[in-house]
Amino acid sequence: MKIGLPRALLYYYYNPLWQNLFTNLGCEAVLSGPTTKEIVDLGVKYSVAEICLPLKIFCGHVANLLNTGVDYIYIPRMVSVEKQKFFCPKFLGLPDMMRHILPELAERMIAPDICCRRETIEDFGDYAAIARPLGVSAGAVKKALAAAISKWTVFRRYHRQGCTIEEAMTCLESGPKGMSPPDSRPLTIGLLGYVYNIYDKFIGMDIIGKLRAAGANVITFEMLDDYTITENLRPLRKTMPWTFTNKLLGTGYDFFGDPRIDGVIHITAFGCGPDSMLGKMLDFIALEKEKAFMTIRVDEHSGEAHLNTRIEAFVDMLRRKKMLIRQAR
Repeated sequence: MKIGLPRALLYYYYNPLWQNLFTNLGCEAVLSGPTTKEIVDLGVKYSVAEICLPLKIFCGHVANLLNTGVDYIYIPRMVSVEKQKFFCPKFLGLPDMMRHILPELAERMIAPDICCRRETIEDFGDYAAIARPLGVSAGAVKKALAAAISKWTVFRRYHRQGCTIEEAMTCLESGPKGMSPPDSRPLTIGLLGYVYNIYDKFIGMDIIGKLRAAGANVITFEMLDDYTITENLRPLRKTMPWTFTNKLLGTGYDFFGDPRIDGVIHITAFGCGPDSMLGKMLDFIALEKEKAFMTIRVDEHSGEAHLNTRIEAFVDMLRRKKMLIRQAR
């Protein structure tokens, strides 16, 4: 049996878990290809205009997978992975939206409700419903899930050792020898953004590669341990209702307060509701900490030349500032 996995949204965070889950159950996990202009156009064709670019891209990947001969497409309803915190409403309604815009998907969708209190999303009850369409026993799902969680835990461990998601996936296959050597670039930049905004090469336009080529080390939120992020949020009277938005806010506090980080960049998709709040809070923190901060907002019309120009200017500014500080000493 072939299970389609869209290479979009939380694929960049949970794919090692989901792909291994279905593989362990004897299924063939079929990943959609990297995002292309054709995929985006397909998503724009089927989706409503009001949703953000990452959601449009997800629609494009699903529509593309429907034509590959897969038996089912995996579209989990991501509700919560933390007590009293939730995902964006569009994530909560994603299976319903996909069923509406692609009616032929209705009988070919596996859409468990992921609602638990840990981001390991290891509660068997959330996955019990996949046993029937796959024709396997509940015990088989439980065993496959445990093995998949172990794989994902190793994947996250590589993150915290400084690997990007792509590097962590490589290390998952080849072991620690796949890790890149320690960086020795003169600048360090904290890059804030949801994983799909940073690692989807169409949305993020390989921003990590561009920053590294410009002479900067790059640190992202998934490289920090959860304790550090949570402690940074503790002084707040009230945090935001979205788990991953809070992760970025807690990481932002860390980046702005870390003297080793020369500047911070926030990459966001136009039309993102949670980011409209997060972005303003980051502006305030940047002013308070007097640290260089830049927001890059993207949509389906964004051009790579625009990104290149802004990165070059930002990195050049940080380089000059660092040189002046050295001269003043």
